[in-house]
Amino acid sequence: MQNNPMTPAPHKVIRIDAETDLEATFRIESDSPPLFGQFYMVSLPRIGEMPISISGVGPGWIDMTIRKVGKVSQAVHSLTRGDTVFLRGPYGNGFPMEAFQGRHLVVVAGGSGIAPVRPVVDYYYRHSDEVARLDLLFGFKTPDAVLFRQDIDRWKSRFDTILTVDDACGVWDGECVGLVTEYVKNIKFSEPGRMDVVIVGPPVMIKFTAAEFIRMGVHEESIIVSMERRMSCGLGKCGHCKIGEYYVCLDGPVFRYHDVVRLVD
Repeated sequence: MQNNPMTPAPHKVIRIDAETDLEATFRIESDSPPLFGQFYMVSLPRIGEMPISISGVGPGWIDMTIRKVGKVSQAVHSLTRGDTVFLRGPYGNGFPMEAFQGRHLVVVAGGSGIAPVRPVVDYYYRHSDEVARLDLLFGFKTPDAVLFRQDIDRWKSRFDTILTVDDACGVWDGECVGLVTEYVKNIKFSEPGRMDVVIVGPPVMIKFTAAEFIRMGVHEESIIVSMERRMSCGLGKCGHCKIGEYYVCLDGPVFRYHDVVRLVD
């Protein structure tokens, strides 16, 4: 008998790291490594289900960084090491890592959008010879909202990294204050045909950040985005994530910018 693809499987929580007052990273046992950029449907019995991107991948485990904002995520935050969560997936397309080989890559993330790109940056931290250059541009609302501080400090040792906050709140010891769009011009640009840009974050941030890179000469087809969308089934059956001709759960969440820029939601 064929397995029902909607049936989740149990997985053990093996580590929990607090990131901020609202976010924590859950390390979950898994023997099926996903592509960077894919997502899972995470559920707890009698509570509900939610889509969560992968924020880390390793031998026998995956990381998921989850913000405490609703019924399911609050319940997940009440779990402790050794407890069980249920997963379906992985779903969707990942980042085109092969296409970045030997090229200048810029990764831009806003807020929790840093989670899906964390495995990408970590991969190139270990395999920096696979890209010609890697630049990082991360933006958060406030200093208290900064995710993966230790990772960012580690990445700074190898890659040109800009970290900015929208509001310093009087306690910011970093150099940059303002939206990420204000710092695109600070990146050392390569020839347009040798450069790729990954942008992940809220839709309005993606829109204006992509526009700024295009203004600086980067081609639309060289910009890759990951769409934030409320996926429900993960299989393209329910239609909750449909935008224009695309199902984000099947055709995304990673897209070439020129394929989605003119879609009307």
